[in-house]
Amino acid sequence: MEFHHTTVLLNEMIDSVLTDPHGIYVDCTLGGGGHSFALSQKLADDGLLIGIDQDQEAIDAAGERLKDKKCRHLFVRDNFSHMDSILASLHLDKVDGFIFDLGVSSHQLDDGERGFSYMNNGKLDMRMDQRNPLTAYTIVNTYEEDDLARIIKEYGEERWARRIAKFIVEFREKKPIETTEDLVNVIKAAIPAHARRNGPHPAKRTFQAIRIEVNNELGILKDTMEACVNHLNVGGRLGVITFQSLEDRIIKRTFREMERDCICPPDLPVCVCHHHRTVKSCGKPIKPSEKEIEENPRARSAVLRVVERV
Repeated sequence: MEFHHTTVLLNEMIDSVLTDPHGIYVDCTLGGGGHSFALSQKLADDGLLIGIDQDQEAIDAAGERLKDKKCRHLFVRDNFSHMDSILASLHLDKVDGFIFDLGVSSHQLDDGERGFSYMNNGKLDMRMDQRNPLTAYTIVNTYEEDDLARIIKEYGEERWARRIAKFIVEFREKKPIETTEDLVNVIKAAIPAHARRNGPHPAKRTFQAIRIEVNNELGILKDTMEACVNHLNVGGRLGVITFQSLEDRIIKRTFREMERDCICPPDLPVCVCHHHRTVKSCGKPIKPSEKEIEENPRARSAVLRVVERV
């Protein structure tokens, strides 16, 4: 399947993060190369673009897309949580900008074989990195009922989490839940009819929760943001696009902590944390225009936050 991904907040991200056309920039969620392609058009010949993705299909697609660009560019297949070791392997310490476009690419959602989509049938997989031994199939068919309920509640913010987990366990006792269609049918059976009439697809929140668990999406965010800031030159910028409230809360909270000199509890009379701010905000969060949402409905929930190293 040809790799296709519609990049969200494209110009807003590049305009916010690019400060030096001769600098070094890291696209930490390369995808199909949308942000990287736009960034490469504004980099000078001696500028360096580094693209990171754990999905080999994404790297192949981006490589094809950027093959004729004049700026220096290279790609690394890895998880962005390994930023320290990635940059060390490239003999780099400081860079001028980081770009993050979190969530699932349009290609992954539309390719039923990857198992991300509740709209396209396929095997339960949901791995962004095919080398990852943990799959959605394993979670759905082996996790205890309490663990399933916790994941669906915490990561999916699903009010029917306990009931969905119960139905999953009851169904798999008869036969394994092997496909996305199987799982969707179980979820629909678990959620009362009156609760399915309005709002998003009934499987949306559960699929989100399982995907987050498979890929440890939330567990790595805070540490990764702090690592990236440590590798920024003064004046360099970090831009992050989130698509759901759990991610956005983590990014918002992490940025706020890094913007403050003291993070001690307010009731302490004297600072004992000795924390010093490392970034400043580059303005209010940026959201897609009505025109972009009309052209790409998946952009509706996107939020771009940008900070600058001080």
